[in-house]
Amino acid sequence: MSGLEIVAVIVSALAVWLTARRHLWCWPIGLVSVLLYARIFLVAKLYSDLLLQLIFAVMQLYGWWQWKSGASEQDSQHIQPQRLPKRGLLTGLLAGAAGSVVLGYAMASFTDAHIPWLDSALTSFSLVAQFWMARKYVANWWLWIAVDIIYVGVYIYKDLNLTAGLYAGFIVLALVGLRNWRRQLPANHPPAAAAAL
Repeated sequence: MSGLEIVAVIVSALAVWLTARRHLWCWPIGLVSVLLYARIFLVAKLYSDLLLQLIFAVMQLYGWWQWKSGASEQDSQHIQPQRLPKRGLLTGLLAGAAGSVVLGYAMASFTDAHIPWLDSALTSFSLVAQFWMARKYVANWWLWIAVDIIYVGVYIYKDLNLTAGLYAGFIVLALVGLRNWRRQLPANHPPAAAAAL
């Protein structure tokens, strides 16, 4: 455990807490978080996770822009969640699976990455969850819950115990976010095939 990991855990927890509360400041704080974790994963030789953090940096800017442009004049700091259409669900899951195979092959073949296939799958599906979050889809929380459960085990295996504890906390925050976002779904929005998401 390092001082950098401690700071990264605190900043990351704050970013996810703000996201669960639908607050716009989750994005700039999240940007700081992913840059801190990029350094941590470089040292741990979790290259897919490092790549994920760098892509997350771009996604943080995209999400910030998406949420800012979609904020209402009455409440410029909080977003209105949406249901994920069935087509978006299928497309996202297929993209996550395809990304897992392509990135897993690259990491297994060309780097000394530890657990390259699992790390790549988690990276790919994390990107899908992040994109869904930027698009304000409630389903992002279900995917984050699944990914974070597996990440807890990976980080324990890699002796990143504080980060494993953070991801266990992320699971709790994802459950809170899921509850909060579902409560804010538009009442006049017709139920979709993926309404449970």
